[in-house]
Amino acid sequence: MKRRTFFPAAAGTGVLAAGIPFSCKLAAKSTSPVRITDIEGMSLDALHKELHSELFDIFLPLMDRWVIDREYGGFMCNARCDGVHTNMNKRTWYEGRGIWVYSFLYNTIDRNPKHLEVARKSVEFILKTTPPKNTLWGAWFTREGKQIGGPDTDIYSDIFVAEGLQEFAVAANQMWCLDAAKTIVLKIMDIYDNSPDYQTVISGTMAAGGAKLPQGARILGHWMLTFRLIFQMLQKRLDPQLEEIAARCQDAFMNKHYNPEYGLFNEYRNHDFSPIQDERFRDYCVGHGHEGLWMVMEKAVQDKDKKLFDTCAERLKRMIEVFWDDVYGGEFQILTNVDKNQWEMSKTLWLHTEILIGTMMVIEHTGADWAKFWFARNQRYIRDKLDLRNYGYQGWMLFPDRKATFDPNYDRICNFHKPRQLMLNLLAIERIQKQGGKISGIFG
Repeated sequence: MKRRTFFPAAAGTGVLAAGIPFSCKLAAKSTSPVRITDIEGMSLDALHKELHSELFDIFLPLMDRWVIDREYGGFMCNARCDGVHTNMNKRTWYEGRGIWVYSFLYNTIDRNPKHLEVARKSVEFILKTTPPKNTLWGAWFTREGKQIGGPDTDIYSDIFVAEGLQEFAVAANQMWCLDAAKTIVLKIMDIYDNSPDYQTVISGTMAAGGAKLPQGARILGHWMLTFRLIFQMLQKRLDPQLEEIAARCQDAFMNKHYNPEYGLFNEYRNHDFSPIQDERFRDYCVGHGHEGLWMVMEKAVQDKDKKLFDTCAERLKRMIEVFWDDVYGGEFQILTNVDKNQWEMSKTLWLHTEILIGTMMVIEHTGADWAKFWFARNQRYIRDKLDLRNYGYQGWMLFPDRKATFDPNYDRICNFHKPRQLMLNLLAIERIQKQGGKISGIFG
């Protein structure tokens, strides 16, 4: 479907949406205030309280009631908002993600041994399903751990298992898990680089139409997640081999998938990074651009690389503006064709949470007004449109339609993007508060 024509890269949206009026501050170059006392009228204390409540009063109880498998370990995420499971199968994605969430929660926010136990039981569950050497992890398992179908068709499952293991390594003081994560990284990069028939899953309307990527296609999401995985591993232990892979991932993400003609990221490229000729894939853009940019910004902060940070921030602002739905509010997830201005009309929780992480990072380190505006706008959209408390339930809509229509039969509960956003934003707010409201000063 078609939607509005793109605004120029430096322009604001200029439209009322999701209850927050357009701010003329977007049209001008932002300056860094001396202190950060609020975000679009909401004090940092109030925002911290809101996010803390979402984490401890909504997410964790929701997991305890319906998702965590106390008997066999792991996460049963296929449940409706009323808690009724449509099945009790377990996806490898959700195991790795859940291990990371509960390990990171234990490591950084709340050292409750119950969190570590949840992560431990999931680690035990998923490691029992370890695939043969040089093969990918199975995609789905029964509640008890019997594999359903064959191995996954792409490297995402292995990435999430490795991400969970490397965080659990610190939580449980089991550093062999860090070694296991590295083994996975080396395996998936070999498969990604050298398997000529490698394919990734295509979702949405293209999958329904039978479209297939060229063999060995490069995928933005693969570089992004591998980069983030290795970045975390390098915080725990230096490793020159992993540093080289991370640098390669960063270059692929920032340079080889970025299209300077229209200032957006293309999700797919040929194996040699040349543009795919099939127009169904050539200009295909997904919210992975928004997500990956905060991950590279994190590296820029570590290295005190202001130029890289500013480049990421500028691109993030551009992505947010282009993907915003001026009619119904919220961010579109997929731009299928840039020149034809064709979009898939669905919305998704995960994209909005990634924007909240990225804009909060910009706020913490620069205090930019545009980042405050877009943080508030996306936070308001989640609260007003995606929060299931509006319908008498706990949790959030994950993949609604354009109008965010409530579907009581939707059967998945999020165990990753939302809690990650809540934790990272809480930690950022606390750092700002410890600075007395001043920006970080990392860049001088």
